[in-house]
Amino acid sequence: MIIPSAGFSRRYAEAAGFEGPRSKLDEDLGGRPVLHRTVEAFTNYDAPGRTIGPIVVAGPHDEQAFAEFKMRHADKLSMLGVLLVRGGRTHRWETVLAGLEAVGPEATHIAVHDAARPCVGTALLDRVFDAASRHPAVVPGLEVTDTLKRVAQDSIAEDGSDPLAAILGVEKAGPGLRAVRGTLDRAGIVAVQTPQVFEAPLLRRAYAQADLSSTDDAGLVERLGDPVIVVEGDAANIKITRPLDLKLARAILGLHGPSERPMHKRF
Repeated sequence: MIIPSAGFSRRYAEAAGFEGPRSKLDEDLGGRPVLHRTVEAFTNYDAPGRTIGPIVVAGPHDEQAFAEFKMRHADKLSMLGVLLVRGGRTHRWETVLAGLEAVGPEATHIAVHDAARPCVGTALLDRVFDAASRHPAVVPGLEVTDTLKRVAQDSIAEDGSDPLAAILGVEKAGPGLRAVRGTLDRAGIVAVQTPQVFEAPLLRRAYAQADLSSTDDAGLVERLGDPVIVVEGDAANIKITRPLDLKLARAILGLHGPSERPMHKRF
């Protein structure tokens, strides 16, 4: 089991208005960090005949950042049987590869799960693991219900004049305007989630390729020409990307924010 955790959370920090770096994995989720909740979803999983082997959490690559990461998380995660390793410098695939190198040869299957998906539920894990017992590569996915449009990469040039913003002395917020280039056919399109589960030799073969650029691990398996099976995902299995997602995660899990905790539990 690999949980890549080396990201910089730039979109989260920017959306929250933080001036410096702030990892969404450290945010409070019912008195514990997001990362711990994610790991506990797997350590607490209990199904007859199924055992989740060692969990590898791949943290930041930078030596100092990794030392700080261990200071924040090592004690708790070691109690859960987690192995901490340094992840990649730049790309997600580098982090997964670092985790893959730490997985022992006795593993028959390897799952990869986003550290920022703490709401993964038992029913979803049952579906994914059941399918993985019959197919070499399995991912959960949800049918796309929104209309999908392809837009231009560059923003439309505007004069930027905004009388109200000028009076208040602030800059206009939000992304630039972009032109629509076309509407995509969403038939047969799914939004893929994690955990993604693979037979261990297949995932190792996928990561032995020269080109490892991909937004998910299944993409590397597809590049080999091997089939990937999709099972029904879970709308509650959200990925925390922006501050609103953290609020949604608390609601899904029935947890409170730090200021909402009962007084006797605040210390």
